[in-house]
Amino acid sequence: QVQLVESGGGLVQAGGSLRLSCAASGRTFSNYAMAWFRQAPGKEREFVATIRWSGTTTYYADSVKGRFTMSRDNAKNTVYLQMNSLKPEDTAIYYCAINLKGTHLRLGAEYSYWGQGTQVTVSS
Repeated sequence: QVQLVESGGGLVQAGGSLRLSCAASGRTFSNYAMAWFRQAPGKEREFVATIRWSGTTTYYADSVKGRFTMSRDNAKNTVYLQMNSLKPEDTAIYYCAINLKGTHLRLGAEYSYWGQGTQVTVSS
């Protein structure tokens, strides 16, 4: 069974930075695309970023493009989300997820396993 464990969330002032990590176990992690999604209070879950198995291709939501960078280390079974120039509207619970099919990488429904989430709070 796949397990995903996020870490690195916290409280930061606007303009600051955080680096989220997601450690995976239970499958050959390097074969699959991974993604970060987030959910703010009272809002639907939304796509943030995704990375293909090779790590050479990434896609970002327009709201985070240029500020967030997703990367992966297949040797460590870990993906990262470097978040810079944080804004109060980035406040949410951030989840990592694994896509076993390799398709529709921006759609949460395509992801088979999810972590428990890590809280990111950006104060103004």
